[in-house]
Amino acid sequence: MSAEAPTAHSRMPRRRSRTVKSNRTQILLFSILTLVLTAVVVWGGRTLLRNSETLVFAVGDTMGPEARFAARLATVLKNNSSRLRLKIVPNSDNAKALSQFDRKEANLAILRTDARIPPRARSIAILEHDLLLLISPSGKKIKSIAELKKKKIAVVADSESGAALVRNILELSDTPEAAARVQMAPPASTFDQLFASGFGAVVKIAHASQIVKDKSYEQYARRGGFTLNAIESAKAIARKYPAISEETVATGMLSASPVLPAEDVDTIGLEWLLVAQSKLSTTTVSELARIIYENKAELALPDGFASKIEPAETDKDAFIVAHPGAAEYINDEIKSFVERYSDLMYVALAALSIIGSIFAAIYTKVTRVAPEKASQLATAILDIGERMEFANSLDALDELQDELERILRGVVIGLRDGTISSDGLDTFKLGYEFVRDEITLRREHLKRHAAQDHAQDDKVVVVKTAQSA
Repeated sequence: MSAEAPTAHSRMPRRRSRTVKSNRTQILLFSILTLVLTAVVVWGGRTLLRNSETLVFAVGDTMGPEARFAARLATVLKNNSSRLRLKIVPNSDNAKALSQFDRKEANLAILRTDARIPPRARSIAILEHDLLLLISPSGKKIKSIAELKKKKIAVVADSESGAALVRNILELSDTPEAAARVQMAPPASTFDQLFASGFGAVVKIAHASQIVKDKSYEQYARRGGFTLNAIESAKAIARKYPAISEETVATGMLSASPVLPAEDVDTIGLEWLLVAQSKLSTTTVSELARIIYENKAELALPDGFASKIEPAETDKDAFIVAHPGAAEYINDEIKSFVERYSDLMYVALAALSIIGSIFAAIYTKVTRVAPEKASQLATAILDIGERMEFANSLDALDELQDELERILRGVVIGLRDGTISSDGLDTFKLGYEFVRDEITLRREHLKRHAAQDHAQDDKVVVVKTAQSA
């Protein structure tokens, strides 16, 4: 007995099953391809945004505080996975480093405010303060600058610039007599030795962080070997010479036991600044400032240099104006990610929209399933509007309202699933809002007429009651 040949109806389920499987495979491949495309776009965006930038940092001697701070900063940037990198270029001294910075051969440098300031230097942070300590023999107080001018002065400082600074403050000319009156102290000289050799005053210029750690002041204080003098005209000097800052030697700063000074002493000083080229981008300097201010402990040197990093002066009348990027961070005016990269995001969204449209077209072509246009559903919306005229009760209006909301919900789900295209969405939205408002007006109309009918019924009842009485 021969087997019966399959009919058309028996072949249809198999054919439909194969079609469904084929569509599912195509949808899966399309989804995988979309994910790959998204990953490529995200990777490209991250690469573009986090493209590393190398900054040239000009420093002095490799053993100096500037070079050692730069090395620490380079390590901190690396440990924080910053896009910024440092190329440290050493010089024989810091003056040559500033010359390199002035020639635009470096992006960053460190300077003390009494140095020759490059015109394009903009401040990022205050790394250190140098204090000027005016010291005289025990019991011999120096009361004024005029009195100090009459004395032979020894300057204890790291370089000859210290003696030049003192001569400038005292307004002494560059004559042999002035040079003899203000001299650099011999290396390793003690206060006792300098006073014994005929100096009437010693001016020591040192980092504030080093002064705090120096135990020799406490030893001198216990022997009663010197007097720390205030500079009474510190404010006037700071006003006259913008490179000089008004400073304070805090109580007990030199010695805790005995307490020296016994009370705050006014003096003057200089600041060490980290500076950047004025043309360096705001984004770059803002990120650099953030790393510096958030990692102060890691940037401090063992000898104390940069142990108390302070914000740069952001006032427009500052001696060295703050870089706009540093000012943004200090004043908490940093732009958000959206604000900073809005243009790039618009381009990316436009690109993704184009790519998405292309893939949607490919998907439609491959699967041969054309999504329904949103504008086609406007007919169903208008049909509800026509039927609304015959709705003479609130219950009928509620049914129409529910039907309208079902259509809207279906469109939202269809837009999400891709079964409905956004083509004509504005038309659908206009029709939906029109019918929704008409239903609201119709509802108010019915309520108003129902209230009038109820009022008339109440009057009739009142009349009948009166007649019966």
